[in-house]
Amino acid sequence: MPYLLKKYVVIESERVENFLVNVVKLSQAMSINLLQKGRIIDHKNRRLQKGKVLKSGYIEVIIFEPITKGLKPLFQTEHFALFDKPSGLIVHPVARSTQYTLLDEIRYQFGDEANLVHRIDAETSGLILVSKNGYAQYILQDMFVKKAFVKKYKALVEKELKEDILIDKKITTSNGLINLKMQTSQNGKDSSTLIRPISYNKTKNQTLVEAIPYTGRQHQIRVHLDALSHRIVGDPIYGLDENFVDDFLNNKIENSERIKTTGASRLMLHAYYLEFTFLDRTYIFHSKQEFCD
Repeated sequence: MPYLLKKYVVIESERVENFLVNVVKLSQAMSINLLQKGRIIDHKNRRLQKGKVLKSGYIEVIIFEPITKGLKPLFQTEHFALFDKPSGLIVHPVARSTQYTLLDEIRYQFGDEANLVHRIDAETSGLILVSKNGYAQYILQDMFVKKAFVKKYKALVEKELKEDILIDKKITTSNGLINLKMQTSQNGKDSSTLIRPISYNKTKNQTLVEAIPYTGRQHQIRVHLDALSHRIVGDPIYGLDENFVDDFLNNKIENSERIKTTGASRLMLHAYYLEFTFLDRTYIFHSKQEFCD
């Protein structure tokens, strides 16, 4: 389990941030980060803030201790690494009880300063970029904000799609039963995705497409394709009855029922291409995973 609760006895009066550095042996940056996130509590179960003087008793520290399952980066430099994430792997813990995520591998292999530069859905497979230090994190995240990356996905969608289409539909949170869902709405944020058909399977009535998002909204490709009535095969959230979706999110759906209802045992969306320029060098990456080929 990546999140562990550790107890430390207070021997002498000391500011909590100094105690974390001198006794717990955390870096100053990590100590401040944990205090800000409310992960340092005293023996009376009170969250401690920076500057608090510890006099007696003990403190408890919630620490992220990464584990590894052997997932290696596809490529790495001094400043960043690229992973080819399998479908089903969460990139970041969603709760303290989360057992294993891509962040485990990142921190296990590269240390506490390493971090995700961007995120993709758990069921989406493919390329994801991580920084190894604060310098790279600052530059690479700023590049994502400025849309200085070219990202391309493959998706298998329902029904035939014959021509390229640029989807310009604003996206906002759904007002339905499922809080996780997004929806197209005139009141949403500007969102744009280019869809290009690659091949059509007449027998299954499914089209393999390339999707290029020009903005980075939550579930953007899934929402845009569903809005065109070309739901992504295997999507357990969009284009389905919300009672089924609610049961799925609460782990009440067997895999056989999911396949029957959604068309696949996973979301058929894959981040297969990433291109960017960093420190005057252009990098172009292709995923090594096969997807509907």
